[in-house]
Parts: sequence; structure tokens; C-alpha cells
Amino acid sequence: MANQSTVTLFIDDESQPVGEFLAPVAFELDTRKLVDGNHTLKVISKDHLGKEGIKLIPFTVRNGPAIAIEGLRKDEIVEGILPLMINAYGKGDQKTFTLHGSETPQSIPWWMIVLIILFAAWSLYFLVTSLAIKLY
Repeated sequence: MANQSTVTLFIDDESQPVGEFLAPVAFELDTRKLVDGNHTLKVISKDHLGKEGIKLIPFTVRNGPAIAIEGLRKDEIVEGILPLMINAYGKGDQKTFTLHGSETPQSIPWWMIVLIILFAAWSLYFLVTSLAIKLY
């Protein structure tokens, strides 16, 4: 046991460690105790000779409801009145699936409208040329 390394875990710049364990470690990090946003897991390992190793692992917590916005993108230059569609939905209790509000409605993309117009034009062309053949 004297030759085992110790592992100390810190979240962000906290002075109190989340835990100190003998290696190897099986640890469950409860992110529900953290605020949503960017965090860093700092792992400090010390071997039996006293040498230290440090590893920083950045991660993002999103326990709160997801927010989807259509009509405004990051760093976009805008003017006038902006029509925005905003949806926020949570994951529920992870045991049941909530159907209402779990999908974000979106407008029809421009390329889909172009495809519909092209298909309608081709259909009209096909119909006209088919009728022209039958008339003769």
C-alpha cells in the first residue's frame, strides 16, 4: 500500500478538494451541484516518492433547460426588428419522456423551398409534354 499514488480532485479554483483517493480511482462527479457553464476538473496525482503530476480537464455543465434560438446567430450584425423564435426545454426526470416542448420548431430552410419549386416546375413540364403527345 505504501507504493500507491494518491489522487486529489478539485473543481475550478476551489481550495477544498472534492476528494482525495488512493489510485486507481472510480469516482462519480455529481454535476447537479455545479452551476451551468464552463468548469475545470483539476487532478493532482502524487506518487509514493512525492512527485506530483497535474492534469486540467475543461468541461461544460448544462443541467438546466436547453435554450434554442432561431433568428439570431452568434456575433451576427443585425438591424431593424428581429423576429426570434425561442424555445427552452428541460430533460425531465430522466425516467419519463416529455413530448410537449421537447422539440424546437424551425422555419423551412430556403433550399427546401427551391426543391419544391423545381419539383413543381418539372411536374408541370412533364404534364404539358405528356398531354401534347396524346393530342397528336
